[in-house]
Amino acid sequence: MAKSMSNAEWRGFVSEGTRTGKLSTVRADGSPHVAPVWFVLDGDHLVFTTGKTSVKGRNLIRDTRAALCVDDERPPFAYAIIQGQAEVSEDPAELRRWATRIGGRYMGEERAEEFGERNGVAGEFLVRLQIEKVIAHSALAD
Repeated sequence: MAKSMSNAEWRGFVSEGTRTGKLSTVRADGSPHVAPVWFVLDGDHLVFTTGKTSVKGRNLIRDTRAALCVDDERPPFAYAIIQGQAEVSEDPAELRRWATRIGGRYMGEERAEEFGERNGVAGEFLVRLQIEKVIAHSALAD
């Protein structure tokens, strides 16, 4: 039987290893757009970067609503769905700092600076998703 995750459990779950998030944003016509993102948690925010001209970047400028799903596809299965409002920034220092931190999570500390240099540049957005609602369950197949 599925078990609801506590605040500490879902935070640990989404931060474990190199799990990617599947970010859903709202297109201009109201339809959903889903794309994978690398991210880190920062308190009550989920932080990621994206290109200014990407579909998700353009969507978040127009409509700040977003949802992100992180899942474990291995039995007994688990997931967390995070909903909130996105704040977009182009601050170069913050963009570089967070791109480096995200790079450390997904590429390893030895390549963090490389990722920060590549993605912490003009033409990229730093996105902070204010966490407003979380639905998270584990042991779905138990």
